[in-house]
Parts: sequence; C-alpha cells; structure tokens
Amino acid sequence: MNSIQHYFPILSWLKTYSPSFLKGDIAAGITVGIMLIPQGMAYAMIAGLPPVYGLYAALFPQIVYAIMGTSRQLAVGPVAMDSLLVAAGLGALSLTTNAEYIALASFLALFMGTIQLLLGGLKLGFLVNFLSKPVISGFTSAAAIIIALSQLNHLLGIDIPRSNKLHELFFYLIELGPQTHLLSVLISGIGISFLLIAKKHFPKLPGALLLVFLTTFIAAQNNWESLGVTLVKEVPEGLPSFVWPKASLSQVYELFPLALTLALIAFMEAISVAKAVEEKEKTNYLNPNQELIALGSANIVGGLFQAFPTTGGFSRTAVNHDAGAKTGVAALFSAAVVGLTLLFFTSFFYHLPTAVLGAIILVAVGKLIDLSYPKKLWKNNRSEFYVLLFTFSITLFVGIKEGILLGVFAALLYMVYQNTRPHIAVLGRIKNTHYFKNIDRFSNEVTTFPHVLILRFDGQLFFGNQRYFKQQLSHLIKQHPESVNHLVLAAAPINYIDASAMEMLSLLFEELKENGTNLYWTGLSGPIRDQFHNLGVLSRFNNLFVCSSLEAALNAIEGKAPSEIEKSIATQRNNH
Repeated sequence: MNSIQHYFPILSWLKTYSPSFLKGDIAAGITVGIMLIPQGMAYAMIAGLPPVYGLYAALFPQIVYAIMGTSRQLAVGPVAMDSLLVAAGLGALSLTTNAEYIALASFLALFMGTIQLLLGGLKLGFLVNFLSKPVISGFTSAAAIIIALSQLNHLLGIDIPRSNKLHELFFYLIELGPQTHLLSVLISGIGISFLLIAKKHFPKLPGALLLVFLTTFIAAQNNWESLGVTLVKEVPEGLPSFVWPKASLSQVYELFPLALTLALIAFMEAISVAKAVEEKEKTNYLNPNQELIALGSANIVGGLFQAFPTTGGFSRTAVNHDAGAKTGVAALFSAAVVGLTLLFFTSFFYHLPTAVLGAIILVAVGKLIDLSYPKKLWKNNRSEFYVLLFTFSITLFVGIKEGILLGVFAALLYMVYQNTRPHIAVLGRIKNTHYFKNIDRFSNEVTTFPHVLILRFDGQLFFGNQRYFKQQLSHLIKQHPESVNHLVLAAAPINYIDASAMEMLSLLFEELKENGTNLYWTGLSGPIRDQFHNLGVLSRFNNLFVCSSLEAALNAIEGKAPSEIEKSIATQRNNH
C-alpha cells in the first residue's frame, strides 16, 4: 500500500483532506482555470499550433499531475518556454503539412514524458543540477526576447516567416514592416496597455480573460474581419480524442536532443517554482524523483490526447497559491473549467483577434527577461557572467537548442577549468592565537616561521590539476626568502586524491626527501589517511608526517611530542 501511495500521493493526502481546504481549492481552481483559457491559447500559438491545442494541453496533464505529483500547489499546463522550444525544434524539420506538425508536437510530449519517467524511475533527478543559474538566466532572457519577437506577425498584422534567430527576424521586420496593419497595431497596443494597468493597479483581476471577452465582443459587433484583422476563427468543440502520435525513425533521432532538453528544462522549471511555494508554506512534501515521474506521466497522457509539452508554470502556480489552493483538488477544478470551455464555449472565440493573444504573450514573457542577475554577476563573478552572455548570444543568434546545449557545455568547461587551477594560499598564524590565515589577506596580523612554509590547497587532487599542484608547490618553495626545511600542507580541503595524483605525490615525496625537506600533512580526512596507510607511503618516506592540526605540525617541527589524542587522530585508520 505504501508503495502505491508513493507513486500516487493523492491516496495519501486525500485520506486526511480537511473540509476547510475546499473553499480555497475551489476558488484557486476556478481562478487558474479562467487564467488558463487565454494563456493556453496564446502559448499554443507560440508553439505554432492552433489555439485549441493550448486548451488540450491544459486538460489531462493537470488531472494526471494532481494524482501523481508531490507538490500541493504546482499548476501544470502549457508554458512559454516549452512552447518556444517546440516551435524551434519542429520548425527545423521542414514539415510539409499542418497535420504532421500537430502530430509531432503531441509525439514530442509523449517522447519527453517518457524520458522524464525513465529519469525519475532511475532516480536521476540530480541531472538537472547541470543546468547552472547563469546558463538558465542567459537562455531564459534570450528565449523571452525571441518569444516576444515571434509574436510580431500577430501584433503588427503582417505575415512574418517563422524564425528563432534574432537577426533573421530583424531582417524580416525591415522587409515587411511597410505592410503593417495599423488597426492590428492599435488593438495590440491597447491590449498591452490594458494588461499592464490591470496587473499594476488590479492584480487580482483576471485581466487577460477580461481583455479576451471585451475584444471578442467588439470585434464581432464591428466586423473587424472585414477590416483586415486576423481572427482565431473556428475552434473545435469537444474534448480531445485519443490519438497515438506517429513519427518516423529519422524524426525520432532528430527530436531526441530536443526531447531531452525539454525534459530537463521542464523539470527544472517545475521543481524550482514548487520549492519556492513550499518555502512559503513551510512544508516538505516535494520528492524530486517522484516529480519527474508525475510530470513524465502527465506529458505521456497529454501526448496521447493531442497535447503538446507541459510543465509547472511560474505565474499560474503563484496565482494558485495566492488564491488559496491547499491540495491537488484545485487542479481538478481548474481542469473542469477548461473541460467545460471545450464542451460548450469554444464558439465564443471565433471573433477573438490574434493580436490580443500576441499582447497576452508579450506581457507574460516580459518578466522572463532578467537584468538584475547579469548585473550581479558582472560585479561579483565575471567568468560566470561570460558564460551567461555566451548562452544568451548563442540562443539569440544561432538557435534555441544550440543555446541551451552549448551553454551547459560552456558551464561544465568553466567548472573543469576552475577545478584544474584551485586556489593556493600561503598561511601564517595570527599573533597570539591558534588561527592560521592567508598572509596576503592578513599581512599585518600574521607571523611566519623561519624555514617553514605553510600552504593550503583548496580543492581535490586529481589528474586534471596534479601538475598544477606540483608546479605551484615548486614555485612557492623557490620564492620563499629562506630555504624551506619544513613544508606544512593544510589538507582539510583535499577530500579526494585519485591514482594519477597519488603517483605524482609519491614522486614529490621522493624529491623532498632528496632535498632534505620534511612534509607535514594536517587535517587529513579519514579516506585520505586510509589511502596513505594502504599504499604504504608513510612507512616508505621518513620525511612524511601526518599531524592532527597545524599547531601540532609546528610543535613537531620544534621537537615537541604530540599528545595522545593528537597522535590518535593523526594515525586513525579504517581497518575494515
């Protein structure tokens, strides 16, 4: 029973469901459902799909997540980022018909859902950690700009070819700009202004839905279609039917990088917003691996019912939480609102101007552009700022997939580079204390000792930095104003030594022995001490000593015998 509840958390929390939760869940569910109608239709347009597919994506995925998800407030459905990735990936396949495009969008949901399910089953949720904050920030800001520019055809009322590259969109705009439809521009401008004012002065008002109702009514009354305004027109009525999406083997191969990227980004987006809500609620229900399983299952079921990729949305989750949602029951009410709309109200959207949906998208993605974080990195960490800038530029000018993949590669490359050149500090003792600090930082406060060099190496020792370690050691010994008879290494930060580095150390010990230099290791972790014992280096080199602390090392240099506890700590080993 416990294992069933693990995969279906609803069975656990529904047993203890309090009637006092119902009011908040109903209010939040209806609010998010109403919000989802115009938002879902707009995000479907970003993905290059007819608006109704946004409603399909807002239906079954919500229900599945409510049953299987561990977050009580996460609102699942279509989001701008995933929609753009869908458009970018499918747009690169040169598909000939809309039907094939729609089928592959559903297949992509099925594909990414399967990957998420496998990652969750194998407990590989940690892979999302490879998406660093600078990469995500650069990618998100660039994607938001592309999302905004991709709506220019709706905002300006002109037919701009689809592209996910900034320079191409810019040239299209210059070429087709004179064809701008002024009434569409006026509609989108008023729409954007209305949404911004509503957001600022009436934050609890469903501004997007009100805008949709008002403009649809006015468009129908004044026959805007005859004036050249592009309308949504026919929206199919009824719930989505079960359709098995098909794709050729070559398409599966081409879509795999996109599906993997979508799986990780969607998970990261969902888990980050779910964690943020949990912190506010001071709860601890979230299980990352089960979240992968829940999101994967939601996308698989969604893909089988004509949905495109979905995940937890920032804005909807915030609204869901603020409206009083306590459990997944809110998501069930939200899905009910979408389902009723599909059954009875789709005809209402015939006269909805696409310029209005473009305005909704533009306002929604504006908050994705983050300027504060790059500024912070520029001040505090230039290297990571350049990783952000690189990701941002590649995403804007080369492509969406390339941006995220090359950004991750750049971040990993930077991490590897940093690990190959760890910080090394020369230490001295702060006067009249037992504290040892960097002499460059505490130059007037520390004392050094004749013929003694104390160093701290801030990193692991492995094949990538073992040569750097030896070079720096030799360099600092040569720079020392006196001959170094005693080299003391504060080794607490060294928590790992691989075989290549251990081989280098053996040669180093031999060289120091020949030069008459004693080497004192202090603060060694248990596993490293075990390595030294198992390899017999302590017995092979009579110039090599292990001490419990820097103070103990200095005492040993002065010929003072260690205390029993110091001796015990320094020589302790795992005999098992």
